[in-house]
Amino acid sequence: MKAVGYRSCLPITAADSLVDFEAPMPEPGAHDLRVAVTAVSVNPVDVKLRANAAPAEGETRILGFDAAGVVEAVGGAVTLFQPGDAVFYAGVLNRPGTNAEFHLVDERIAGPKPASLSFAEAAALPLTAITAWEMLFDRLGVAPGKPAAAGCLLVVGGAGGVGSILIQLARRLTGLTVIATASRPETAEWCHSLGAHHVIDHSRPLNEELARIGIPQVELVASLTGTAQHYPAIVEALAPQGRLALIDDPGSLDIVPLKRKSASVHWEFMFTRPLFQTPDMIAQHRLLAEVSRLVDDGLLRTTLNETFGSITAANLKRAHAFIESGRSRGKVVLEGFER
Repeated sequence: MKAVGYRSCLPITAADSLVDFEAPMPEPGAHDLRVAVTAVSVNPVDVKLRANAAPAEGETRILGFDAAGVVEAVGGAVTLFQPGDAVFYAGVLNRPGTNAEFHLVDERIAGPKPASLSFAEAAALPLTAITAWEMLFDRLGVAPGKPAAAGCLLVVGGAGGVGSILIQLARRLTGLTVIATASRPETAEWCHSLGAHHVIDHSRPLNEELARIGIPQVELVASLTGTAQHYPAIVEALAPQGRLALIDDPGSLDIVPLKRKSASVHWEFMFTRPLFQTPDMIAQHRLLAEVSRLVDDGLLRTTLNETFGSITAANLKRAHAFIESGRSRGKVVLEGFER
């Protein structure tokens, strides 16, 4: 089968940073779906792994996590899907990735593709939807519903892939006042279009920007990028007994300044459940099924913003470079394999 991978950690501008190659057809295990991949999206985790996680000597590692496609075969213990079903999912770190014609995924982390979306539109959603959902409801402990005085959520990096779905979930499913950050007119407009009540500029001091909109303190912070840069302002802005959740990789994080506020810190890593095969691993299937329903009901929309053509090394290199530029908004998707 056709696949795209990498053999060593190289700058994306290097000729062999990503390569087209032929890989063997994977055989499904007991809980696996073998999916004929139709579309994939590219995430910052792909870029980080390509740049920093060298494959074993002689190995070509296939990257890619988000995918949408059709179930082609199933393992003996599969009960949730059957061949012919359209699915979308986000894969796991310790298995070959989705940048291949056929891919294995555990049924417990796959969901039914939204019927109202194309495969490309659906492929933009899984990783960021799982991350945003777990961050909002599991880590920050927000309960769905719209009570009065629900408080405020500050989303640092609102125009990225996770921010783009987190804004929608918080606005549509909770009573929170949603404050997103963005630094360019086009990304600010993107956040507004997704439902943010306020958009502030993260290239300026966050505490000054919050004061400008008359909300000097927030109960919840979702820090999606630049946590180390913004941390002092986040500590100042977080209300007493507030909660901070983050997904990026600061070199270190001194939580002592949060003690006097009795504030809590929560990491969100959407690969945790499948990586450790946790007893509640099937929660990711259920939440993707709910996201699919919400999309088909018109409450959530795809965050697809750029399409980069078919799934080839050349096009994936373009997508990696675009994400590395820091100027992307929403998600970048590739669709189909060249024959």
